[in-house]
Amino acid sequence: MDWSDRIGRRIKLRDLHVVLAIAEAGSMAKASQKLSISHPVVSKTISDLERTLGVKLFERTSQGVELTRYGAAMLKCGVNVFDEMRQGLREIEFLSDPTSGELAIGCPEIMNAGIIPTVSERLLRQHPRLQLRVVHADIGLSQFDLLRERKVELLVGRLPDPFVEDDLVFEPLLQEPFVAVVGIDSSWARRRRIELADLMEESWVLPPYDSTPGGIISEIFSASGLKPPRPSIATLSIQLTTTLIATGKFVGILPNSVAQFSARRVGLKLLPAKIPLTHYAIAILTLKNRTPGPLAKLFIEHARTVAKSLST
Repeated sequence: MDWSDRIGRRIKLRDLHVVLAIAEAGSMAKASQKLSISHPVVSKTISDLERTLGVKLFERTSQGVELTRYGAAMLKCGVNVFDEMRQGLREIEFLSDPTSGELAIGCPEIMNAGIIPTVSERLLRQHPRLQLRVVHADIGLSQFDLLRERKVELLVGRLPDPFVEDDLVFEPLLQEPFVAVVGIDSSWARRRRIELADLMEESWVLPPYDSTPGGIISEIFSASGLKPPRPSIATLSIQLTTTLIATGKFVGILPNSVAQFSARRVGLKLLPAKIPLTHYAIAILTLKNRTPGPLAKLFIEHARTVAKSLST
């Protein structure tokens, strides 16, 4: 297939836009309504495109149309093309006005109680007109769809082990330990020497042991030669956890970054109790073949700085 004759001159961005609209709508009639163009124009666009490529892009069914394997390849191409165009336009927007633009990132709730607010504050202090959109996505549970669908530019969170996603790349930010925490008004907050065993009879707020974070904490107790305590409150909500601990009536175990940043926000005290070394890797994930936008690069730079401050 000659590029200049059959591709460069005869396939337009409008053609790719029509393919994307049909794939999303599931029928040419619905796509024509969405695009505000006539059904015959949509149909002819696809017929001409199929003739140019020499393959069928859609199979006609009684319910509408379905992508063929060739159509799926064209769809992926179209998504990539428009995404790169958006990235390019954002870079032009950034170059013309470095203080503005929009960046979408994904992370789990626990990151919002840890490094994300600090990274965001640093970024927005330098670029006050930037809009940062943060959506829920837990990479520890392999929730990568938002990144693959290009709805976010990067993901931040606990790195799955093992990591086997060939189309994604990760940059480790930090390997952080867990720490025992209480409220600043707790009697334990004034103790200089504490063992984890000393806290076993206290009221604990912990994630359920059958969850991923709960399993990690259960191993911490076992490695200390202790039977994991029955939590007074079992929850995956980090907001509920830190709020209850801050009352001074509960004890918890949190990742170091969450404990340190929450200590300043809600009034927690990190206890000097020795916690067995536990690997908890926080990383940034991006698409392997996607060019990060300028704002994504800035966010990553600030994240590196914040991570470094925690590891020193």
